[in-house]
Amino acid sequence: MEQVFREKGDTWPKVLKYNYEKYDHHRKAMRYKRYGIWQPYTWKDYYLNVKYLALGLLSLGFEPGDKLLIIGDNAPQWYYAELAAQANHGVSVGIYSDLNPPEIKYVAENSEAKFAIVQDQEQVDKFIQIRDELPLVKKIVYWSYKGLAHYADPALMGYRQVLQLGEKYEESHPGLFEQMVETGMADDICALVYTSGTTGIPKGAVHSYKTMRAGADYILRLDPWYENDNVVPYLPPAWMTEQWFGIGCHLLSGCILNFTETPETQQRDTRETEPSIVCYGARIWESQAATLQAEILGADPIQRLSLRFFMPMAYKAADLNFQKKRPSPFLKLTHFLGDIVLFRPIRKRLGLSNARICYTTDAMLSSDAFRLYQALSLPLKNLYSTTEGGALFGARGDDIPLETVDPAQQGTEVRIAESGEFLYRQPAVFVGYYRDPQETAEMLKDGWFCSGDLCFVKGDGLISFVDRTKDIVELASGAKLAPQSIESRLRFSPYIKDAWVFGGPKREYASAIIVINYAHVSRWAGQRRVAYNTFAELSQRPEVYQLVEQEIDRINSTMPPGSRIRKYVNLHKEFDPDEGELTRTRKLRRAFLEERYRELIDAMYDDQAEASLEVRIRHQDGRMETAKTGLSIKSLKGDSL
Repeated sequence: MEQVFREKGDTWPKVLKYNYEKYDHHRKAMRYKRYGIWQPYTWKDYYLNVKYLALGLLSLGFEPGDKLLIIGDNAPQWYYAELAAQANHGVSVGIYSDLNPPEIKYVAENSEAKFAIVQDQEQVDKFIQIRDELPLVKKIVYWSYKGLAHYADPALMGYRQVLQLGEKYEESHPGLFEQMVETGMADDICALVYTSGTTGIPKGAVHSYKTMRAGADYILRLDPWYENDNVVPYLPPAWMTEQWFGIGCHLLSGCILNFTETPETQQRDTRETEPSIVCYGARIWESQAATLQAEILGADPIQRLSLRFFMPMAYKAADLNFQKKRPSPFLKLTHFLGDIVLFRPIRKRLGLSNARICYTTDAMLSSDAFRLYQALSLPLKNLYSTTEGGALFGARGDDIPLETVDPAQQGTEVRIAESGEFLYRQPAVFVGYYRDPQETAEMLKDGWFCSGDLCFVKGDGLISFVDRTKDIVELASGAKLAPQSIESRLRFSPYIKDAWVFGGPKREYASAIIVINYAHVSRWAGQRRVAYNTFAELSQRPEVYQLVEQEIDRINSTMPPGSRIRKYVNLHKEFDPDEGELTRTRKLRRAFLEERYRELIDAMYDDQAEASLEVRIRHQDGRMETAKTGLSIKSLKGDSL
């Protein structure tokens, strides 16, 4: 199979051309749900859109090496735009649709983008706010026309208009597109993929076709993809994983990409598609697991009786599988019956009834959530990858370990530094950070990529990841704290949406700021007639504090005494990426949180029972108001520590 992939070409535009010549209009490459109807796009549609978009951009002054900024939710046009830029020997620069104007301005300036292709009026309006501050940007092309008919900015242009320009340009430049595609080379720079910015400002990771291809090839070696596979991309290719899956693996395998109508309808549309290959970030798997836990708790008496019998059996079968042991005939039978009665309907509701490959990435999924999915007979695997370092570890076939990943792929060199940091060399490692040689030198030392992850090798040769090296906390007692692992286990609770665990060398114990899961906690409160009006009020109810305490006790009971959480606060709101508390991929920005909630943290470690925070409230008419809110600080009972 790998030899077939090699014959397709060493750049993505070459692979697209190969697929077009092989499949033409006879096979679907994509499906896009619009106005409730799934619209098919063949490989011919894919190729011609890329071709005429590329030629249209050339007619507007696009030159080799130019950067094309792409902003929008997942849609075929996102992929057309990336390959059009690459066919012109240019570079794609993808960013998420929920970035605000200052964030867009930073990426556009940092990448030196000269063209932009955006989704709709919302994205156009963001650009108009910063238009005068981006003198390099020549044209802004939009692919959704609604609300833009009367915009008069000469820099704006509709997607169909650019395609028409491309068709006319071909008349005077016949064969140019094909020539541009054929002259592309594996070492050409093809994409800037920006990091999430958990520790500061996002950085543009420079990738060539060779580094991108190495990541996609590795994933396809782990689990082969086929032409009849259905894939629903979770995020656009601004996410590095989607560069491998939605661009690389899709082109190499010839499978079908399915784009949901909106991010809000993703779950519903996924159920309709029933994908065979699924890749979500760990946060999404955790969220789904929490929802399943809530549904189990709210089940009717008959369902609870079934769950009480079948779930322990399913967990036992999953644990035996992790241990590479065979279940008894009785266990096989009960698991089979449980699958018919309970687990199959659950998989169908999640849109995963046809899933043969499921990956979790971005972070190691908690063992609690991982065991739950295995008990439900979902073939979920950890995939270790980074934006800069590429895809490196993953379970091969049906051999799925718990809380570890398989040794690295063939041709990769791996070592662990004295500090415990994980270092490696492999073909998928990025070229460097764009316009940042100093940061590049810190990440690439003598050819070794410094992952920043703390890990250790177990006796069976499998690698277990602990946390980010920078995030490991040493308490005043000398105990070590790995916050991400604890936070992941807390988010497994149906009542906790997010958690931030922290400590420090001058702090004797670990503390936590908890964000309740409003949907599940409000339902729980309603069943118990707990009165409240707002999220803030519900979070501060004594009954809710007691509920959260039970969940923290569950985690504390499995931890060394010195690392247990001793104090916690229920926050009055959710963490918000627009306020800088989370990255756009919903990772905690710890340094920012530490500064923002400094007064609250000080109050927790000064043994205060309550802290007062200043909050800004936005009214429906747009007015902003500042108010004070009090947050209770609770200590865990002695017997839980």
